[in-house]
Amino acid sequence: MILAIDIGNTNIVLACVDEGNILFCERISTDLRKTDLEHAISVKTILELHNIAPSRITGAIISSVVPPITSLIRQGLTKVTGLEDVMVVGPGVKTGLNILMDNPAQVGSDLIVGAVAGIAEYELPLVIVDMGTATTICVIDENRTYIGGMILPGLRGSLDSLTSATSQLPRISLDPPRRLIGKNTIDGMKSGILYGHAATLDGMVERIEDELGRQVTVVATGGLAGRIAPLCRRRVILDDLLLIKGLWIIYQKNAAERK
Repeated sequence: MILAIDIGNTNIVLACVDEGNILFCERISTDLRKTDLEHAISVKTILELHNIAPSRITGAIISSVVPPITSLIRQGLTKVTGLEDVMVVGPGVKTGLNILMDNPAQVGSDLIVGAVAGIAEYELPLVIVDMGTATTICVIDENRTYIGGMILPGLRGSLDSLTSATSQLPRISLDPPRRLIGKNTIDGMKSGILYGHAATLDGMVERIEDELGRQVTVVATGGLAGRIAPLCRRRVILDDLLLIKGLWIIYQKNAAERK
């Protein structure tokens, strides 16, 4: 049984995986002020909530786009589980992914992990949309090669920018509006931010297909994907556990060599 942890700019996703079965998946807020002990307490509390003794954890793997937190999480895991060798996705860790980029080292570990899982689970070519603090679109071709992608402003960042830059627009929830054409300010904002992002995704995928010359499978993941995927006109597969699946695959590829 292992712990798989994805550290993002907004949330830290923590899951327990046993022989490929995801036993639970929880999200906590990313907080740069927390110490390793506070992270340890969070991990211990989550395990206790799911009735899992720390002694049952035999390994752990982390992907992170927030380097200052990575070492603190590792130290916290060691305090809770006693594990000294926590795997971190990066140089020296085998992923099996062929990356065709100007500088492959610049590709975020979360994008690599998502691509690994996507290749294992879905028909190629594949577009993976990760909707978090930023919205990232990754393209994997029919030869299982990561060929590039796009980075867009995230949903909440766009909304925060809209409300902070205008004096009369209120802060709103991200519940779907009653109709596309809003009849009041709040519904108009909801429609614009939600349907606007859905239309952007539809349009970007259409352009990707034009460039590739064939249809693609589209998979959406990330904390905000569930808000947008149902509003898209084309079929978008929602997979909240994509990165956890990828972390499990990568852990399995490397575990034997680390014993």
